Amino acid sequence: MFEAASRVYRETRKKHDYLFNVYVMRPLAAVAVLPVARTRITPNQVTLMNLAVFVVAAAGFAAWTSWGGGVAAVLVLEASYGLDCLDGMLARHKKVASTVGHLFDFFTDELKAILLAGALAVRAWRVGGFGLDGRWWPAGDARFLLAGVVGVVAVSSALSLTRFLRSPEVSGRPTSVEAFYETADMRVPSALMGRIAASVATFLRFVNHYPSHIWLWALAGHTELFMWVWIALNGLYVLRGWLGLAVRFGRG
Repeated sequence: MFEAASRVYRETRKKHDYLFNVYVMRPLAAVAVLPVARTRITPNQVTLMNLAVFVVAAAGFAAWTSWGGGVAAVLVLEASYGLDCLDGMLARHKKVASTVGHLFDFFTDELKAILLAGALAVRAWRVGGFGLDGRWWPAGDARFLLAGVVGVVAVSSALSLTRFLRSPEVSGRPTSVEAFYETADMRVPSALMGRIAASVATFLRFVNHYPSHIWLWALAGHTELFMWVWIALNGLYVLRGWLGLAVRFGRG
């Protein structure tokens, strides 16, 4: 069984992936590929299951206010992400990967990110936590709800910007059946400043990839700190993107 799973993992993994995926999630998903492939379940149906499980996780963050409840919500979230890895691996294993399937997967990822931003804000409002000023904001502080509105706007704006920049009309590249970063130029710059910039970009992509580390914040009992970091990161991404668009489209 493990030999077959290892073969599936090698044949269906992505070329450039996060370490959390390489060593944790994709090996686990590879074990499930062959049993699922023997059924009539399609990759798109797995994507729908992934979204449904994530809705449970988001509701858990808002409803389960204890430390254990936060950890349980993260476990459900990671189960959802396991399905998110499984759908693409299943599609590549069955050789049915398609552009439409890739876009549908990205669409559900957008919904999940927006749900997470709102759920974390509601949790912070119900539980309390550290605010932007570094002080403890008590449960029921309306500033957390305001942060949720800002977070939803920041995350949805970042996703909308990404979708716009990835469109073939803007990027000049056709939509691929693989993740965008797989088709991006992965060459390491030779200049020192280029290497530093590439390292910073890699770190920021890691921070934005919440399944890789949100469980650490849940174990620490401070998912509100992750919320602040995530909102700020998405806000900076939107600001940088709009500066580029202003230069590109604002010329005479």
